Amino acid sequence: MYADYDSYDMMAALIGTGVFTVYMIFALAVLVLTIIARWKIYTKAGKPGWASLIPFYTQYCLYDIAWGTGWLFLLGFVPIVNIVVGIMVNFKLAKAFGKGTGFGFGLLFLNTIFILILGFGDTKYVGPAA
Repeated sequence: MYADYDSYDMMAALIGTGVFTVYMIFALAVLVLTIIARWKIYTKAGKPGWASLIPFYTQYCLYDIAWGTGWLFLLGFVPIVNIVVGIMVNFKLAKAFGKGTGFGFGLLFLNTIFILILGFGDTKYVGPAA
C-alpha cells in the first residue's frame, strides 16, 4: 500500500550524478584538446603559444593572425557588430592557413573539430593576405 519512493529517488540521483560526471569529464577533455590545438595554431603563426591561455589577449592574437591587425578584436565589444565580425574571423582564419570557404564554414559550425584540424594537421600559416 505504501510505496517506498526514497529508494527510487536515491537511484535517480545516483544515475544523474554519474551521467553528469561523465559529461563533465568529456567536456574537460575536449576543452584541454582545444586549448592545445589553439596553442599549436598560435605557434604556427609565429605568436607565443601561451597567448592562447590569456583572456582578451588570445582574441587580440587571433585577430592578428586572421586579419593582420589585432585591434579589430575591439569590435567584439560592439553589439550586433560582434556577431558579424565573429563570423568573418572564422573565414579569415581559414584563408590565413591556406584553406577555402568550406573550411571557414567548418570553423563556424564545428569549431572544435576544425581547430583540431588546423592545430594538429600539416597546414602552414600563409598570412592574412592570402
